Amino acid sequence: MRTTLDLPEDLVKEAMKATKIKTKTQVIIAALEQLIRKSKIAEIKSFKGKVDLDIDLNELRNRKCQF
Repeated sequence: MRTTLDLPEDLVKEAMKATKIKTKTQVIIAALEQLIRKSKIAEIKSFKGKVDLDIDLNELRNRKCQF
């Protein structure tokens, strides 16, 4: 998809330098992917302490390898 954006040139250059990505398109794609990833992680973190997993960690840690 072609889109015209007005981005701060110094910010794009800094991102390209920091990531060693050579094209503006690729650095923007990487930034969008990271933004989506962080958003999904934040959603998952919102479940902390709310999901009751009936798991005995001591039992799991002491199990023997079956192979």
